[in-house]
This record gives sequence, C-alpha cells and structure tokens, in this order.
Amino acid sequence: MSTKPQARQDWDAKLASLHERLVASVEELVNGDEWSRALEFSARFRSRSFNNSLLIWAQHSEAHERGTVPTELPSYVAGFRHWQALGRHVIAGQKGYMIFAPLTARFASSSPIDMSSWRRLSRNERPRAGEVVRQRMVGARPAYVWDVTQTEGSPIPEHPGPIMLRGEAPKGLWDGLRALIQESGFAVVLVPDAAAINEANGLTDFVRRVVSVRADMDPAAGVKTLSHELAHIRMHDLDAGALSLRGVSEVEAESVALMIGAAHGMDTSDYTIPYVSAWASSVPDKTETEVIQATGERVRRVAVAILDRLSTDQIGAGDPPELGLSQPVGHSEVTVPDALDHRSERLGVRTL
Repeated sequence: MSTKPQARQDWDAKLASLHERLVASVEELVNGDEWSRALEFSARFRSRSFNNSLLIWAQHSEAHERGTVPTELPSYVAGFRHWQALGRHVIAGQKGYMIFAPLTARFASSSPIDMSSWRRLSRNERPRAGEVVRQRMVGARPAYVWDVTQTEGSPIPEHPGPIMLRGEAPKGLWDGLRALIQESGFAVVLVPDAAAINEANGLTDFVRRVVSVRADMDPAAGVKTLSHELAHIRMHDLDAGALSLRGVSEVEAESVALMIGAAHGMDTSDYTIPYVSAWASSVPDKTETEVIQATGERVRRVAVAILDRLSTDQIGAGDPPELGLSQPVGHSEVTVPDALDHRSERLGVRTL
C-alpha cells in the first residue's frame, strides 16, 4: 500500500506528464489549418475546456493509430461511472484519456462582497451562523474519460445533427444572432455590397452602435459574417474592457464564427484564419503556447455562451445522450480546471 507522500508524488507525476502532453499538443498548432481543425473539434466537445479537448483529441488519435479504437475521431466521451449509469462498461484493456479535473473546497464568509473575508472550511467544518458558503477551485487533479467505442452495453441513441448544404444557412440562425446583437445595443443593417463598408463583408461601428452586413452574399456567408461581428461585440467592445491586439482580435472573432458554424454542421473550409505563428508571437510578454491556450479558451467560452442562447438545431457537445436522465452522472470526472465546463461555471466555481 502506498504512503501519502508516495501517493502525492504519483499525483504530481501524472499532472506533470499531463501538462507536457498538453504543451506538445498546443505546439502542434503551427498553422491556420491545424488551428481550424482544433476549433472544429472543440466545437464538438465544447462542454470541455479547450485544453481538455486538445488532450482528448491527441490521445484518441494515438489510440486510433495503435488500432485500439476504430474511429479517427471520438464521438461521445464520459467518465467510468457515467458510462455505468448509462448501462455501459469500459471494455477490458481500454485505456482512458487523461484530462484535467478540478479540486474544489468550501469557503465561507459573513461579508461576501469583501473578498478578503472568505475563509476555507476544513472537510467537516460547518459555517458559522449567517455565513455564505461557496465552492471554489483550489487545484487540479488527473481524471480519465473513455470514448463510446471503448465501451459496450446498452445502445446509445444517435444525437440528431444538422446537415448543411453549401451556401445554406441553418434555420433561425440569422434571426438568433441578430437578436443577440440587438440585445447588446447594436442595430443590424444590410448594405448593398462591400463597397459600402470599406470592401469588408461586415463592419461593427462601436461609436454609432451599428453592425453592417453585405446583402449580396449567400445565406451561409451572411450568418458567418454576423457571427464574426457578434464575437467582436462580445469580446472587443470598448465598454466590455480592454481590447485584444488587432491581429489577435480578428483571429478571435473569426474563430468564434468558425465554432458557431461547426456547431451547426456548416462547411467551415472557407473561414480565413492566419497561421498561428503570425499572431501568437505578436503578444508581448507571452509565449506562443500561452497565447494559443488563452485564445482557444477565450474563443470557446464566448462561442458556448452564444450557442447556449440560440434555439437552433446544433450538434452535440461531446457528452453521451442521457437516456432520460435530467443531469449527467459523474460529470465531475470530466470537468476541467483551467476552464470549467459551462455548467460548472453557472454553479459559481471559479477557474484557475
């Protein structure tokens, strides 16, 4: 039986190995095509952080190359207990994909507004009378998930997904995006052609609070442009905080648009994103790896926030269909530390 110090060393070694694998995966995103593929994959697993989606992608690809899984890409991933709750079990010999999961602790305060007043509760400690209690993240731990192809048991119903013809826009997407833009205090206007807006497809005027979009594009290009401009509003409005560098802000907006399109089954091959090295090296005092990780997670969060507000038909987010269960079972096994899935964020768990 291992001692506590030995168990801690094993824990730290697993986290170090996981971090090394993540850095290697990030460093492989050396050109625009790879970045786009990573975003498309992240759109299919958008309940995970950008980092964890990269880890799942890399480990599944390795398993496919070894011949231990039949598909090039995973479809549904979940933790061991989650699969059990769905009537399936992990096939003997199948190795799980190691990802980050959060370590949380309880904190209490009688003056929640005063950040310095919060104190961490010990395991069995009860709060004092009148104190507010919240869960907060205090660290990370390794956890494991398995793809559905690594399990067997009760059949999993197929998640219906939209299939778009080239040039076609998903039903209701234009109206949904326009409504979100209008909620932000911007008007949406159509202009005859690119000549009316400095040869661009779309333009957001933060002073006049107007989003202009060309009227002479096909519907797919129209919703792509509207998604791009909504991303600018969500991420780069002067009222919302500091602006990103110009090159990175365009990458962020186009990346959000790509994720929204991918989540609707749209063809994203004509989304134009510069090579990673062209913008990741432009941020002062940050390594390219840090910029890629931060940008990917920032893009995912914004895209998920937009997708959650739309009533359109979308592809799944990577979790297996719940077979009538109201909440995922054992989902804490797959929640990530540096960017908790959006369901955990709603519960007030902070990120590292």
